[in-house]
Amino acid sequence: MADVRKGAVTLKGGPVDLAGPALKAGDKAPEFTLQGNDLKDVTLGSSSKSRIIVTIPSLDTPTCHKETKIFNDMVKDKANVEVLCVSMDLPFAQKRWCGSEGVANVIPLSAHRCTKFGEDYGVLISGGPLDRVLARAIFVVKPDGKLSHVEYVSEIANEPNYNAALDAV
Repeated sequence: MADVRKGAVTLKGGPVDLAGPALKAGDKAPEFTLQGNDLKDVTLGSSSKSRIIVTIPSLDTPTCHKETKIFNDMVKDKANVEVLCVSMDLPFAQKRWCGSEGVANVIPLSAHRCTKFGEDYGVLISGGPLDRVLARAIFVVKPDGKLSHVEYVSEIANEPNYNAALDAV
């Protein structure tokens, strides 16, 4: 397992350890292979669009639910932006949730098969009640593969800075 950043973020005030490095703007975005809700592999790959990668603990929590819906609404008229919402939720649950909530502008991706994505992006919770779940963070990846914005939300129960993410696109 990757190095652990002790107490990197909090959950309702208690420290949470994260495995992996703290990425920053200017870094190359780590490549990944995740599972889409159609059960096909999705990679970072090359894209002519900017991508907002949103990591969340689970779509079935109130803050994650709200955050995903807000990003869905914020990018509906932005053809040059893709939002990838990554969680450990199974693809079947992601598909059900998106269908029931009318979410069509966010691409849900599951990291359930392995912890590599969480470790590479520094969002894998290590230990405690949310062990192996992803912390809340935002990564904006430009078409050149570089990160233009990174936000590790300091309190997992809080929402990210939506406007900062969109401004970085």
